[in-house]
Amino acid sequence: MLSRHANNLYWMSRQIERAENTARLLDITYQMSLLPYRVTDVAQSWAEPWALPLVINGLASSYYARNPGPLTSEKVLRFMVTDSGNPSSICSLMHAARENGRSMRGVMTSEMYEDLNAIWLELRSRSETALAHGGINELFEWIKTQSHQFRGVTFGTMLRDEAYQFIRLGTFTERADNTVRLLDVKYHTLLPSAADVGGAVDYYQWSALLRSVSALSSYRRIYRDVITPKRVAELLILRDDLPRSLHACMNEIYEILRDLCKRDSMEPERLAGELHAQLHYGRVEQIMETGLHEYLMEFLEKLHLLNDELNRHFLAPVYDAPEARSATARQNS
Repeated sequence: MLSRHANNLYWMSRQIERAENTARLLDITYQMSLLPYRVTDVAQSWAEPWALPLVINGLASSYYARNPGPLTSEKVLRFMVTDSGNPSSICSLMHAARENGRSMRGVMTSEMYEDLNAIWLELRSRSETALAHGGINELFEWIKTQSHQFRGVTFGTMLRDEAYQFIRLGTFTERADNTVRLLDVKYHTLLPSAADVGGAVDYYQWSALLRSVSALSSYRRIYRDVITPKRVAELLILRDDLPRSLHACMNEIYEILRDLCKRDSMEPERLAGELHAQLHYGRVEQIMETGLHEYLMEFLEKLHLLNDELNRHFLAPVYDAPEARSATARQNS
């Protein structure tokens, strides 16, 4: 398979998954912003609910460059949903995914491209209407549904060849990246003060994190108790039966690379196997003892190294920096 084709399919699926993750994050942020909550310490301004999407995606500098003045929900929503100058806005991501899909019409099924094209055409009108006249929750639910539908069409119509594997590889790589960032930002950044630990703000923030990855009902079924950071970490890192956990994502990534990697391209498989073994045999007590932030940043660094090796062995040697979303910029956010 041509590296250019693999590159386009890989990034198409990452862009669709990232658009869905952004919609999930903005939806939860909007709901959290309706609660009575304010930051009294100026030094903790990043604890404001609407700073969450910017912190997680490493877009703070870009946002303030384009939106001087106070942080407001209207500015953040427009920046993260429709701003064409922001390559990580939902509309920008779906446009890039559609363009990558259009160049791969000979590889994708006709149902896949028709679905992807229809999403892009309807998204433009829906997003502007939602921002101007309300209905932002309905927009985010629609985006999530369309992402699920595209994955369903892909699963139901596409030949199980290398093209299909690169689409799945992009989806699970992006999903793992997003789960790491969500968990780290909540644990390391968002809590305003130590006095709030175990309080109402803390509880709603952990609940929001679980809802953003569709894991709140799973948490209640497994633990049947109050939400605690240790159990959330165990659920989102080590459980392999939760679709958006790191363990579940690495299960898929490792299996895909075992099929794709040959004798002259074993390094991606080795790195994926190392991460998979770390999760498969890991214990939450060891993670908490090491420090959750330190553990997650080490995992993210290895995930970026794996992505670099994928680019070196399989994908196009040059790709757009905004698409790649540099590890340094996001890790420092």
